[in-house]
Amino acid sequence: MHQFKKNRPVYLNLFRIHLPVGGVVSIAHRVTGVLLVLVLPLLVYMLQLSLSGEEGFRRVAGILSQPSSRIAVLATLAFFALHFFAGIRHLLLDIDVGIDRPSARRSAWLVVGVTALVVVVAGVGLL
Repeated sequence: MHQFKKNRPVYLNLFRIHLPVGGVVSIAHRVTGVLLVLVLPLLVYMLQLSLSGEEGFRRVAGILSQPSSRIAVLATLAFFALHFFAGIRHLLLDIDVGIDRPSARRSAWLVVGVTALVVVVAGVGLL
């Protein structure tokens, strides 16, 4: 019978693993994609309700005037912005643009910076 190494890790502490910024952006791209898919039915329902007539529009406007709804809209916009810019980054990497390590690191930081800028600008307008 095959013997396993005795010094293999028993417990892997994920908080001690330090991913490079490109890895964090890649994981965030996947997570935001899932979150956007989950929130999409609610967004479509609210669009349908707002277009159904004057009463539906007033209901949606009333819901969106609440501070918690504005924060949810800002979070959804942040998810979309990160997913959009990281997706463009991944498409460029797929065609070998910015594939070397320094360029990939710069583009990952650019995604984080542009997303933060979009969220700040939208946050000033929403909140």
